Amino acid sequence: MLELLGAGFLSLWLKSAGVDVPTLFNPLTLLASMDSSLQVSDAGANSAVERYLSSITSRGFSRQMQGVWIQAGPLVLSSQQGTTPLSAASLTKVATSLVALDTWGADHSFVTLLSARGRIQNGVLQGDLWVQGSGDPFFVWEEAIAVGNALKRAGINRVNGNLVVTGPFYMNFESDPLRAGALLKQAFNSSTWNREAQQQYQTLPPGTPRPDVVIAGTVRTAGVAASTSSDLPLIRHRSVPLWHLLKRMNIYSNNAMSEILAANLGGGPALARRAAQITQLPRREFQLSNGSGLGQENRLSPRAVAAMFMAIQQRAQPSGMSVSDLFPVAGYDLQGTVRYRRLPMATVIKTGTLSDVSALAGVLPTQRWGPVWFTFINRGTQLDGLRGLQDQLLQSLAVQWGAVPVAPEGFAPASWKDVQDRNELLLAPTSQTQSNIGPQAQNSLP
Repeated sequence: MLELLGAGFLSLWLKSAGVDVPTLFNPLTLLASMDSSLQVSDAGANSAVERYLSSITSRGFSRQMQGVWIQAGPLVLSSQQGTTPLSAASLTKVATSLVALDTWGADHSFVTLLSARGRIQNGVLQGDLWVQGSGDPFFVWEEAIAVGNALKRAGINRVNGNLVVTGPFYMNFESDPLRAGALLKQAFNSSTWNREAQQQYQTLPPGTPRPDVVIAGTVRTAGVAASTSSDLPLIRHRSVPLWHLLKRMNIYSNNAMSEILAANLGGGPALARRAAQITQLPRREFQLSNGSGLGQENRLSPRAVAAMFMAIQQRAQPSGMSVSDLFPVAGYDLQGTVRYRRLPMATVIKTGTLSDVSALAGVLPTQRWGPVWFTFINRGTQLDGLRGLQDQLLQSLAVQWGAVPVAPEGFAPASWKDVQDRNELLLAPTSQTQSNIGPQAQNSLP
């Protein structure tokens, strides 16, 4: 009777998750309870995993240093050191992605505010230009060029004062506010561009203007943006949505972006605590010192990584998205860490690499089980060989469980088209603006 109740519960669970219950799936093969999951016997999966582990140990690497977790819904199909925290490398970015998504939501944009502190006369700001950041992790040359052109549209051609940076402002992943401000100042004046700025300008739509806003003063910083009645709001710049920032971060496994996000979220230990709370797994399975995965001290259990992927899927769905919108997808994304992998079509992945660590995690769509969540963490050198074994294991599982020709509904990546201009002018370019606006005529920054 208990087995029948189990079968009914699992069938209902799979249907509620949008997965057809295949005829080959027999919930009566449930063996035992494993925390909130149930362990089942899948002979094909066990054989494939055993061949995988044997190939690794035959190269002289310890079996106890290899981690595997394969799960379909609440069913654990295979586990090796599944609950042991292992050096996870850039799988740490899965935790950063989860906590960022849980904190801000998929559609969140980071705002950078520009304001004038002084009088504007004939296109010249007789005072300082203030830049107030909020932690945008992808404010790069292209964004700065667009803001410079927006300044021109607002009627400002020159700043006779300083560029004052406040708040968490990053430019080209530079965390030092003085250096970030210097790059921004350079971006505003195309006559001072370096080769990198010139190259990035070439990626913009043809006909994009080259900004020529000259800042005569120096770059300074202010710890807290103290709005006063002399602040004249000029431009509100919005980043691309968080989901797309995370996609960019994870496609290229960008360490700088992940560290910027992690800093805004309280750092590695705070990420670990929050990820454990969200997944309701033991805190000991989450040991993080940063948000990127650099360093052997960042450790996650294979089970924890799979659970975080499932939690991301859950939190992405209300926005009509899925993990495929935050991570690279085999056969769809052709750049970054997925580029040279031989993975089954539509597999969503995150890679991780250190000098002696190769890791791979994500979700494999199958006909038999629906979405299968997996984590492989390998400790050893010969990284290319370890990556090849990971790919072979996934290919073998896809053949056994039925590969899918395209990403199934609920896991197909959304198309992305950037908004042409994400700069909101807060000061209309009128004849009064061009001539003379007194500092007392405007309210403080919103």
